[in-house]
Amino acid sequence: MNKQELIAEANAGRELAYAPYSRFKVGAALLCKDGRVFRGCNVENAAYGLCNCAERTAFFSAIAHGCKAGDFAMLAVTGDTAEPISPCGACRQVIFELGGKDLPVVLTNLKNEVMEVTAGWLLPHGFGNSDLDMQR
Repeated sequence: MNKQELIAEANAGRELAYAPYSRFKVGAALLCKDGRVFRGCNVENAAYGLCNCAERTAFFSAIAHGCKAGDFAMLAVTGDTAEPISPCGACRQVIFELGGKDLPVVLTNLKNEVMEVTAGWLLPHGFGNSDLDMQR
C-alpha cells in the first residue's frame, strides 16, 4: 500500500468519527508490515476525559487484533486543519512506543497538504521501555 492509499484509508476513518461536541473529526490509518490496515477515528464522550483520539484508536485496535509493538510500517493522520494535522502529546507517546522512533508518520489535511515525519521527530527524546529497568 502506498502513501496516498493510506491517506485515503485515514480519510475513510475520519468519516466514522464520533464528534458530537467538538464537531472536529480526525481519521488515522495504521499500516502493518504484514499489509493489514487498521483505521482509527476520534471518539468523544460527554465526560471529556474519556475521549480517544484517532491515532490511539488505530494503534489500540491493531494491538487488540494481535499486532505487537514494532509490527507497523506507516501511520497516516488527517483532519480539517489549516496545516497538516498534528497529533496531541498522548498520541505522540503511543506512536513512539508502539511504532518505534523510526516509524514514518504522514500528516495531512483536507486540502491534501502533506507533511512526512517520523515518530522520533514528533517526540524527540521520548520516554520508552528502554528508559525503564526491564531486568526487574
